[in-house]
Amino acid sequence: MWGFLIAMLSGALMSVQGVFNTGVTKQTGPWITNCFVQLTGFIVCLSFFLFMEMGKVSAGDLFKINHKYMLLGGVIGAFITFTVIKSMADLGPAKAVLAIVITQVLVAYLIEVFGWFGVEKVDFSWVKLIGIIVAIAGLVVFKWES
Repeated sequence: MWGFLIAMLSGALMSVQGVFNTGVTKQTGPWITNCFVQLTGFIVCLSFFLFMEMGKVSAGDLFKINHKYMLLGGVIGAFITFTVIKSMADLGPAKAVLAIVITQVLVAYLIEVFGWFGVEKVDFSWVKLIGIIVAIAGLVVFKWES
């Protein structure tokens, strides 16, 4: 249950963040906004690390990660922030988030089915594929202008 509540909070925060970032971008630019977002995120994360994990986890452990490509999360995060800003500016918050979430589900399902990036492989399910197709149909209906 907590997992679903946290996921719902995450979705809400992502939507609000996207709107905020798009608003800042209208007054500045996408890359300076992205720099500010990543910098303030770094400061918050560093603060939490210093007050909650210091002594329990070593920052040097990052250099011991088996698959170094997994350290690209921050790089990917910069492009996520940029693409969210651009999609919200072009589509509006609701359509952009709907398209983003459907794509997240589709890609996450492909990662599970193929066992990419060390994720435990799951069997393909037609029911889940139909669910994704229904979600895509929902996006088409949602986007439909009369």
